[in-house]
Amino acid sequence: MTPAKILVVEDDPGIGANLTRALVTQGYDADLVGTGADALAAIATRPPDAVLLDLGLPDVDGIDLCRTMLDRQPGLTVLMLTARRAEIDVVVGLDAGAVDYVAKPFRLAELLARLRAHLRRPDGEAAGPITVGRLTVDRDAHRAWLRDEELALRPKEFVLLATLAAQAGTALTREHLMSEVWDEHWFGSTKTLDVHVAALRQKLGAAGDSSGITTLRGIGYRMEPSGPAPPPAP
Repeated sequence: MTPAKILVVEDDPGIGANLTRALVTQGYDADLVGTGADALAAIATRPPDAVLLDLGLPDVDGIDLCRTMLDRQPGLTVLMLTARRAEIDVVVGLDAGAVDYVAKPFRLAELLARLRAHLRRPDGEAAGPITVGRLTVDRDAHRAWLRDEELALRPKEFVLLATLAAQAGTALTREHLMSEVWDEHWFGSTKTLDVHVAALRQKLGAAGDSSGITTLRGIGYRMEPSGPAPPPAP
């Protein structure tokens, strides 16, 4: 099996070298760059499977770089590594398109576990389209539509939407959703789940959502199955 390609974007030579060495030891094909310009050049010439992105770069803010990388490589898996710990920084980072936000100093074992979770591909899992009211989620094509409008979803937003839609009408606990969408051995805050649900609600609402995602206080979330049925095929 070809090893996953990981691009480390880190301007601290010591941290970057240690992290890259650890990734290689774990069997990844890892490259290190120290600037935003070099990161953009790297993803253009050798597209990675994931990017570990430090936000404090010398030539560009990491949030802006994340947006630019995703504009050029939609669906790219970006994990942000940063000393910025405030909740608003986490929200801004995830809204920029990152799939995860890891605060420094971090434990290497935790970072590697999160990376494995984001790179994991389900094997033998039943796919095909799911329909909930006027919402259609095509897991094979990794696309979703509400009525006739295709939704622009980040990778984890799509997986979360597919998980909710596949069990519409069922109360799904926060722990279950974190396990299904992020990592079966997830530990730590589930704030990322709330941020992704909020983003999904905004995008579904903008497209005229009729199914809705209900918050179940103290439990988790449920996708409502009661939206109007799609029109019959001509």
